[in-house]
Amino acid sequence: MSVASGTAGVSMPHGGQTLHWGAGGRYGLLGAALAFVALPLYVVLPGHYASQFGMSLASLGAVLLAARLLDAVVDPWLGRWVDSSLARSRAAGLRLATTAALVLGAGFIALFFPPTLSPAGLLLWCAGTLVVTYLGYSTLSVLHQAWGARLGGDASYRAQVVSWREGFALAGVLTASVLPSLLGLPATAVALLVFLAVGLLSLSQAPYRAGAAAGDAPGDWRLPWRSRDFRVLLMLYMTNGIASAIPATLVLFFIRDRLQAGHLEAVFLGLYFASAAVSFALWLRLIARFGLSACWLAGMALAMASFGWAAWLGPGDAALFACVCVGSGFALGADLAAPNAMLTGVIQRAGHGQSQEGRYVGWWTAATKLNLALAAGLVLPALAQLGYQPGARDAQALQALTWAYCALPCLLKLLAAAALWLRWRRSSSE
Repeated sequence: MSVASGTAGVSMPHGGQTLHWGAGGRYGLLGAALAFVALPLYVVLPGHYASQFGMSLASLGAVLLAARLLDAVVDPWLGRWVDSSLARSRAAGLRLATTAALVLGAGFIALFFPPTLSPAGLLLWCAGTLVVTYLGYSTLSVLHQAWGARLGGDASYRAQVVSWREGFALAGVLTASVLPSLLGLPATAVALLVFLAVGLLSLSQAPYRAGAAAGDAPGDWRLPWRSRDFRVLLMLYMTNGIASAIPATLVLFFIRDRLQAGHLEAVFLGLYFASAAVSFALWLRLIARFGLSACWLAGMALAMASFGWAAWLGPGDAALFACVCVGSGFALGADLAAPNAMLTGVIQRAGHGQSQEGRYVGWWTAATKLNLALAAGLVLPALAQLGYQPGARDAQALQALTWAYCALPCLLKLLAAAALWLRWRRSSSE
């Protein structure tokens, strides 16, 4: 199996070979655009609609839950579509990517700049534009991940492919974490369109590995579930992912109300994502030496150690929370590099490499979105029931916010770490 054009400086992975920085950069750059839009969608949107339009947390949580569940349900079918496009040619894959980017850009603008509507109308507008935006985002994201998974390789090489993508993604998140507060949402929307155009142009020159068509049997979308390795890995990924999705949903509320440091939220987010980006070099060295499972487990332990004691922080503890952001950011690097590289290994061992990556990635991204849907759809209404609303200052409401933001994620991380430890003990291949 050969690699198609656009792979100068790249040799196919075996025997510990590395991914050339130019090839890695051309593949990974689109990740910046996808992450740039992801942070406003998953982090900024709840606070934006609550503070700017007065939408209640209960209503907003219900809309986010429904839209994200619908989005997640579609992903496995999108995976089939992606496999079919990538199997035909690089050009077919790029045509699908361009169409998805256009849908994504239009949906994002409509979502964050709604017309003047009644409360009920605004709720419907939010739901409809969310669905459109998610559709474009999901198609482009599944295609990008499946493109990289087709490159295959050993554990170290796979981690490099993922790290290039996630490294650029963190750069996109870092930009998105400061741009809305510095220049406003209109400038953010323009930047997104530019990022998408540059990312697509770069992908057109990225390494591409052709493969066999995946076939069109009606049951093909369920194919990944026949692999026990995939089922176990997905369970670990979801448990750990929910632990990360809850604080991602609540972080701005925690900064503004618990720490009363809203003027520093861009600094905190920047520290977190910059630390994750810097950590990739370290995690890649550790993965090459100790393997994927060991490093993922170490990342979970670091997250719990650095994040758990944030429950005792309050007004005036901005410097201490900055330390929490740095430590948990380093832990995020392992969360991004290890499980995605392990997924490619599962696909290879199942004999579905260079043909059906999209189906696996479709279920994988569906799980990611389900995590975010559960975090927003269950935690936000629960907090409203416990008396918390944005801007709250009473002790009981802030205590509910604090335990939801700090304690619950650590408990879920602990469960995920225990399950990963058992899997690693039984099978130490990665």
